[in-house]
Amino acid sequence: MSSHFAANPEADVDDTDMSGNVCLANAQIVLPDRVMYGRVTAIDGVITEIVEGDYVPTGAVDCEGDYVLPGLVELHTDNLERHIEPRPEVDWPHLAALIAHDGELASTGITTVFDALRVGSIHGGKARYDAYARNLANELLEARAAGLFRISHFLHLRAEICSETLLEEMALFGPEDRVGIVSLMDHTPGQRQFRDLSALKTYVAKKRGLNDAEFDEHVANLKELHRKNGARHEAGAVAEAARYGAVLASHDDTTAEQVQTSLVNGVRFGEFPTTVEAAQACRERGISVMMGAPNIIRGGSHSGNVSALELAKADLLDIVSSDYVPAALLLSAFALADVWQDLPRAIACVTHNPAKAGGLKDRGQVKAGKRGDLLRVRLHGKTPLIRGVWSKGARVG
Repeated sequence: MSSHFAANPEADVDDTDMSGNVCLANAQIVLPDRVMYGRVTAIDGVITEIVEGDYVPTGAVDCEGDYVLPGLVELHTDNLERHIEPRPEVDWPHLAALIAHDGELASTGITTVFDALRVGSIHGGKARYDAYARNLANELLEARAAGLFRISHFLHLRAEICSETLLEEMALFGPEDRVGIVSLMDHTPGQRQFRDLSALKTYVAKKRGLNDAEFDEHVANLKELHRKNGARHEAGAVAEAARYGAVLASHDDTTAEQVQTSLVNGVRFGEFPTTVEAAQACRERGISVMMGAPNIIRGGSHSGNVSALELAKADLLDIVSSDYVPAALLLSAFALADVWQDLPRAIACVTHNPAKAGGLKDRGQVKAGKRGDLLRVRLHGKTPLIRGVWSKGARVG
């Protein structure tokens, strides 16, 4: 299994997914800077021709005026974890979970995914988190090598700074593992995503069934783990990301000071900054801002943090992630198009911008020479409906 991340994160990636030929005609094609009525052709998985006009060649798919846009690129999704543990303490058969996850993403228009796997565990107490990433990554890579997936999969290691075993778990990965992203996740109570302890209590109590005393013990344990391990875990995770050749991301930056630390660490994009201050600091330092699609669809953060729409209106939003609802990604792009009155700009937030942030130059735009990752989308009112999905020119949905 080869990877070019270690040699050069900006390089095209040798990707051995299936490929095919397709011509999508009579369509509104979302190009990088405009929408053009015409047809797009992909041969052997690569876009070869984009032609204006309504002519439908023999054998082409007549899109009947639907939109054609690039396949969606997902940088951070918890969806795979949801499939392998559909309820607390339920361990679902992993190959079945992987195939279901892959199929679900394909059905929502996602053609490239960086599957988020937690590294860093807590082994004691009721709110324990056991190691799983290395074994699941092995199964994922084996399934990919066997040609079982419809779409393109990379790994995103969520490095839990506030944990017991982060560096031991990260040491098990290497440049050959398709680790495209490492995100620095610090869930120490009282800061970042969980400045409000009541929000943390609601989240953990529902997920782990903790009573008040158990929650207080959990908070105290996390704070002690951060005191003991925080600095060395953060420095170690940054070093391991460099060893893999992976892109580095921050998570839940709240203050300009935290963003400055992210810059020093070499962070390329900030996942879910919790305040306007942090998003503005990212913009000033050349760090791309990523927000969650559910935040856009719901009109606000479920944790009480800054609204993604507020950042969009302030020109502080670059990338959107489906986070915990895969189908939200396409919905959010068309919602942003309404806000900005600019469909190509909105589509770039879920295609070109995440591909660029993830170090992938070969996808994310309807452009000659790019991968034939394409979607056919029809609007029903303001709701986009998937009418077809192609990964490297092969129909997968």
